[in-house]
Amino acid sequence: MDNSMDKISQVMRQMIRISDGELEEFLSRVSERTFHRSEILRRPGQVPQQVFFIVKGLVRVTVIDNDGVEHTIHFALENQFIADYSSYILQQPSLYTLQALDETVTIMLPREAIEWGYRHMEEGQKLGRLIAEFYFIYQDNRIKNLYARTPKERYDGITEVFPNIHNRVPQHMIASYLGITPVHLSRLKSKPAHKD
Repeated sequence: MDNSMDKISQVMRQMIRISDGELEEFLSRVSERTFHRSEILRRPGQVPQQVFFIVKGLVRVTVIDNDGVEHTIHFALENQFIADYSSYILQQPSLYTLQALDETVTIMLPREAIEWGYRHMEEGQKLGRLIAEFYFIYQDNRIKNLYARTPKERYDGITEVFPNIHNRVPQHMIASYLGITPVHLSRLKSKPAHKD
């Protein structure tokens, strides 16, 4: 467990100035949990009450459309925070499923710990803002990619967003993330990368 807390401590220290006392008090309010391969971290219809920090493993975020088709909208890798942030902030039921794709070790940050951080850590508000900004930029780039880049450009750029993703995730999930069929993905993989 110490190694897991070391990881989140390192990431938090990279993001904000935080005293040993603040960090110790904050970490006393969080817990470690390991999810097995394919286990669900969060189901749709639930109001998210925590944010997950990924120590080791990989999480996929999906949504089911009105026709019952599952779409991959995000992958979260090591040293990243993940939640349905909009539903968490608004305290509304989520539409998303969060699923572990590998055995995934997380630090669970309950709402109470996050609120404590906002109130009592000197840069707690900054930490929350930086996490929200990261998520906003990711979502904004995702929209731009879907509407302003070709499927080939999206495919060529996926490893910039998710390093080593091709070795960690089944191809049909990558195709779903890119908004294309697995057959189309196979065709794209056979084309040489676009050179600027």
